Amino acid sequence: MHDTEPQNAYPLGLPAGERLRRFKAVPLRLLIPNLITLLALCLGMTAIRFAFEGAIVWAVTAIAAAAVLDGLDGRIARALKGTSRFGAELDSLADFVDFGVAPGIVLYFSGLDRMVSLGWLASLVFCIACALRLARFNVTVDSPDVPAWRKNFFVGMPAPAGAIVGMLPVYLRFLLSARAHEPRFVALEIAYVLVIALLMASRVPHFSGKSIGRVPHQYVAVVLIGLAVALLLIVNFPLQSLVALSLAYLATIPFSVRRFLAMQRENG
Repeated sequence: MHDTEPQNAYPLGLPAGERLRRFKAVPLRLLIPNLITLLALCLGMTAIRFAFEGAIVWAVTAIAAAAVLDGLDGRIARALKGTSRFGAELDSLADFVDFGVAPGIVLYFSGLDRMVSLGWLASLVFCIACALRLARFNVTVDSPDVPAWRKNFFVGMPAPAGAIVGMLPVYLRFLLSARAHEPRFVALEIAYVLVIALLMASRVPHFSGKSIGRVPHQYVAVVLIGLAVALLLIVNFPLQSLVALSLAYLATIPFSVRRFLAMQRENG
């Protein structure tokens, strides 16, 4: 008989209590933003399924819902002080599926497939541009060399906006019905998708929604009414509302470039 314990009493090399102390409990505030990101990822994957099944409108709706959740998860994480490197990486991977892969497949199966290889090439370029946009964002987001004023701008069209604006041909195809199926319209759609892909991969500045802060007290009622009206319009006229949002966003690009250059001159 040996007085000492067998060597395999603690197979992991540490007593059970010590091993349990090594695994720290994860606060709920860290899980909530990640769960929202995963829900957005599920919507992106569901959009791909709808595209394969020919339910294009439902696919568009799923991507739009994923864009809404993408705008919420970061804000909720900051509000709950639940930001983490893991959450940032998860968000980036989900964004590529939601706003790169899913829109590319929706675009292809909603009309670009009529040009076969050329249409598929446009979809591939769109996905690649989204991946490049997200990769560049990941390597520059924490850079200490970026001036504070530049945080009011995105470098290149953000991925959620690229997805919503990039699917403008899909909305118009359903609104214009038979006329949009002519080959010349498909060629215009391909050209448009390539332009949006270029805007995502480029360094053209875009206004950042992160600069929107608190609403002044005197404007709270106006903002609430405006949001309610916008929500009702989106619910009752989804495609028309997405067309209006896409055109409105495209119209802001010249103003964002002008404002960026002005601030660049002011700050040397």
